[in-house]
Amino acid sequence: MKILLKGGRVINPENKFDEVADVLVEDGKVVKIAAGIEETADKVLDVSGKVVTPGLIDLHVHLREPGQEAKEDFASGTQAAAAGGFTTICTMPNTKPAVDSAALVRSLKMRAQEVGVVNVEIIGAVTKNQEGKELAEMGDMLEAGAVAFSDDGHFDPSAKVMLNAFDYLHTFDKVIINHEEEPTLIEDGVMNEGHRSAMLGLKGRPTVAEDIAVARDIMLAEYAGSKVHIAHISSARAVDIVRQAKKRGVKVTAEATPQHLTMTEECVNLFDTSTKINPPLRAQKDCDAILEGLKDGTIDAIVTDHSPHAQEEKDREYIYAPSGFPGLETSLGVMLTDLYHTQKLDLPMIVSKMSYEPAQVFGLDAGKLSVGAQADITVIDPELEWTVDEKEFYTKGSHSPFVGRKLKGKAVLTMVKGKVVMQEGKILD
Repeated sequence: MKILLKGGRVINPENKFDEVADVLVEDGKVVKIAAGIEETADKVLDVSGKVVTPGLIDLHVHLREPGQEAKEDFASGTQAAAAGGFTTICTMPNTKPAVDSAALVRSLKMRAQEVGVVNVEIIGAVTKNQEGKELAEMGDMLEAGAVAFSDDGHFDPSAKVMLNAFDYLHTFDKVIINHEEEPTLIEDGVMNEGHRSAMLGLKGRPTVAEDIAVARDIMLAEYAGSKVHIAHISSARAVDIVRQAKKRGVKVTAEATPQHLTMTEECVNLFDTSTKINPPLRAQKDCDAILEGLKDGTIDAIVTDHSPHAQEEKDREYIYAPSGFPGLETSLGVMLTDLYHTQKLDLPMIVSKMSYEPAQVFGLDAGKLSVGAQADITVIDPELEWTVDEKEFYTKGSHSPFVGRKLKGKAVLTMVKGKVVMQEGKILD
């Protein structure tokens, strides 16, 4: 099967290629990138005026399998990913049961191949049942195909256990992803601690909880000579802690979400639980610091932290509702609307932080749009205006703070292994 993408602006962050060109795909691989390709193809797609990029990659997704399929499953979650322009997503292990064994990793990889429409990578748990007490079978999980490890959803309080984990993974050169909030400082907190939380009468989660946690885990990784990845960074001080650690040569990387880049605690509304996330929406100075961190290379990846919940779970009082919302179908649109069209970030940087650089963090053979690479490709219309409508979501989650927002910019085609799986917003069989 030959597919020819004609006349798009091709951006490949790997070699800083940014030119109008054609892309020829054959048998699942990119075989030619050049202007004016005249070869006969089975399908010719005019993408002039569009942007052709490596398939987008999300390092931080909750697909909820096994055990929480009412919230999301591999079928619905991968369809949402394709609709948002993602070709590879990495699913977190805080499921029921937690993904803490090789058998579970293997079964989930098989499940992804059976029902998934995009590539799914499995992240294993650091500790058994994510309890923070005893290391999980990380070596066995690596052999089974796990790409990284995390006890995401909570912070592991034992420094000794975490140091053992870093020591163990040092041999394999694999990364631990940590949710960074010191638990004794955030008990019962539901939003950022500050003036806004006081006005709303809600208990806060202070930024210092994140700062302490980030500092501890960076020091442990530095001591062990291991890799650590800071999940969904949200505090200005934490960004600077990562920046200084990188300058010292620590093997630390970090990620940020569109919501922590573009929304603040002022968005919190007692009658809209979609804004309840962990870590919480912070102050404007934190948003500004995260943006600067992206620009100067402190932050390596933009992720969604896609966290869908069942309707009845989110339709509760703010303090009782679970944290998180679905982000796969809105992430790119928010980034383009709020950061590209406002000239805060250029397109090559957004593409790099959503494809090439995330692949580097986990050591994935992806995120490249070059001859010989697997044809995982996203085509973006940066000028397409659309309104976020939860009724059109492929995800099972519907509570998003972006619902009803008019956005500018959207993925209009997603190709996985040379097969078009999404076109014009519709998942193809």
